[in-house]
Amino acid sequence: MRLILLGPPGAGKGTQAARLVEKFGIPQLSTGDMLRAAVKAGTPVGLQAKAVMDAGGLVSDEIVVGIISDRIHEADAKAGFILDGFPRTVAQAEALDELLAKKHMELDAIVELKVDENALLSRIEKRAAETVAAGGTVRADDNPDAFKVRLEAYRAQTAPVSAYYASKGTLKTVDGMASIDDVTKAINGVLGA
Repeated sequence: MRLILLGPPGAGKGTQAARLVEKFGIPQLSTGDMLRAAVKAGTPVGLQAKAVMDAGGLVSDEIVVGIISDRIHEADAKAGFILDGFPRTVAQAEALDELLAKKHMELDAIVELKVDENALLSRIEKRAAETVAAGGTVRADDNPDAFKVRLEAYRAQTAPVSAYYASKGTLKTVDGMASIDDVTKAINGVLGA
């Protein structure tokens, strides 16, 4: 099972990805985690990324796609993977399509969690309060001001990715405002699982 989860910050992608990891026994591939691992491992692509990051720059799409290319060949990804946080732009989606075509791979699904953006702010505030109540540390970006910035970036850069996949007829949508269990059931239905 190879899939992409799309949706704005706070839509529940991480929660649903964790459930899919458990159900299918495939890894959730986070570009940030993969970048850090490639840098730590000293892979050729990781060394490129380190040079860019050390200079204070943003890692190029080419480097990110290279890291994904390396990562999807690791043993735990042979049965599939979940891409979370990638692609963030249409250019990245196109680069991913090219990469997969070269590797004779296809995505099984692109699932977008559709949400009411106005309700997301209260969801983020609730998540922060629950984290504090449980004695945890609130993510730095789980506050109203940071969330609004993240949401604007999502609208400008990542929302067009949904339209890209929709135009290809491969996008499936799920009501991300439903309960966590209902969202899981809907995703499983889309995946035929």
